[in-house]
Amino acid sequence: MTRPMNITEKILADHAGLNEVNAGQLITAKVDITLANDITGPVAVNEFNKIGAEKVFDKDRVVFVPDHFVPNRDIKSAQMVKQIREFARSQNLTHFFEVGRMGIEHALLPDNGIVTAGDLVIGADSHTCTYGALGAFSTGMGSTDIACAMASGETWLKVPSAIKVEFNGKLNKYVTAKDLILFLIGDIGVDGALYKTLEIGGSAIRELPMDGRFTICNMAIEAGAKNGIIEPDEITKKYLENRSIRPSKFYTSDKDAVYEKILTYNVEDIEPVVAFPHLPGNTKPVSQAGDVKIDQAVIGSCTNGRLSDIKAAAEILKGRKVHKDVRLIVFPATQQIYLEALRAGYIETIIEAGGAVSTPTCGPCLGGHAGILAAGERAISTTNRNFVGRMGHTESEVYLASPYVAAASAIAGRIASPCDL
Repeated sequence: MTRPMNITEKILADHAGLNEVNAGQLITAKVDITLANDITGPVAVNEFNKIGAEKVFDKDRVVFVPDHFVPNRDIKSAQMVKQIREFARSQNLTHFFEVGRMGIEHALLPDNGIVTAGDLVIGADSHTCTYGALGAFSTGMGSTDIACAMASGETWLKVPSAIKVEFNGKLNKYVTAKDLILFLIGDIGVDGALYKTLEIGGSAIRELPMDGRFTICNMAIEAGAKNGIIEPDEITKKYLENRSIRPSKFYTSDKDAVYEKILTYNVEDIEPVVAFPHLPGNTKPVSQAGDVKIDQAVIGSCTNGRLSDIKAAAEILKGRKVHKDVRLIVFPATQQIYLEALRAGYIETIIEAGGAVSTPTCGPCLGGHAGILAAGERAISTTNRNFVGRMGHTESEVYLASPYVAAASAIAGRIASPCDL
């Protein structure tokens, strides 16, 4: 009889062909999906060639999404995309997403059913942990590790210990999943879950739609976590129904599974949260933000570029105007989300309010293009990081918040709660 295990340990044990695994154990495991983008992909391709590999282990399970500097920012970025495009063609990869069909990778893959519950997914991007929202083990790795997995279909890793987080109660008005994860990171710190599993649950999480669950798992890495994960339930299964292109496997934690610690929060005590420069853990309730004027507001990214996020922004912007001193830039995470937002009238509302709407891209999140900050400028953003120079000049500042708060701030010209409008 095996010992009680949590959901992450069960997924890793099965993919390693073992009856059980223990925290700290080194394992070799089969991967279901490997992922790279236009920045990390060329490095992975170079390493793939260096080790003498000729064919990927499975053309259906190696995925490239050019989304960081596209549509191409400059000649260098065009060359990088060209390299992975040609590799994808030479390997006859099933999943290469060209401009016009692509989206931000961590929204595109689950929405297209490429990742599913029970998977082991590794990607050359730190926010690969997003897919834990489906009940998958997913984590970011370096491009060399991805290259080896592309060739072999296997990877190695150390089994993480786990922290269980329970969010209970009913969310207050304008409080979202983004506020919950920012609150958590603010409480435990940016290294509070270093190389650990953050297993997120509780009654408030069970009420969250998939969009919110993706947001929470996406930012697990901002607390240092190896992976974030949420047990799949009926909401998960409904999302995956008629979407997954491979069979799903629904794992759950044993009731007597061992955790390093258990954290419990009452969400009724949480109001909208803002992370101040220059760490996602430097958080304050929006009511304590003070008078912080902004130059730019960004709504989008792999964290908050989904349809419900665009809807939230449009709800606040409806019948109002963006402040004359503020640039509002909105990035739907995929073409499909863009189209749905267009059909629902959200895009029209944003444009009428004075916002600019862009094709899906990660560009502004990492200060790559389409929204770079100059020295002395401040942005409020629904993205996931606010490190020094993250969105442009090293003397700029980034404040992280939900779409509700970002939209309200765009109208007010300063960091503001929707309740202040």
